[in-house]
Amino acid sequence: MDEYSKKYLFDVLTACEEVESFFSGEKIFADFQADILRQRAVERNVEIMGEAINQLLKHNHDIVLDNAKAIISTRNRVIHGYDSVTPEFLWSLVVKHIPKLYADVNEMLK
Repeated sequence: MDEYSKKYLFDVLTACEEVESFFSGEKIFADFQADILRQRAVERNVEIMGEAINQLLKHNHDIVLDNAKAIISTRNRVIHGYDSVTPEFLWSLVVKHIPKLYADVNEMLK
């Protein structure tokens, strides 16, 4: 894997780690729902993840990443459809999709 591909994957990994760092201990939806700063921080990191994957796929057509198109679509929704991004939507990313993405990217970098 070339250095540009690794850089994009590390960007995704870092964004996933940042999201995880926003939570200490147990993740509680009510706390997240009441914390607009944490919601916006998750949104920003989702933008980074989606853009890094978008650039990665443009740069390296041989990369296979589960749900890559869905991740890019999520980034587009956060940016262009901001009015449809709810705390519930972001929460599903935090507890389900971002941990899976982190595991997949971590495996690719091994």
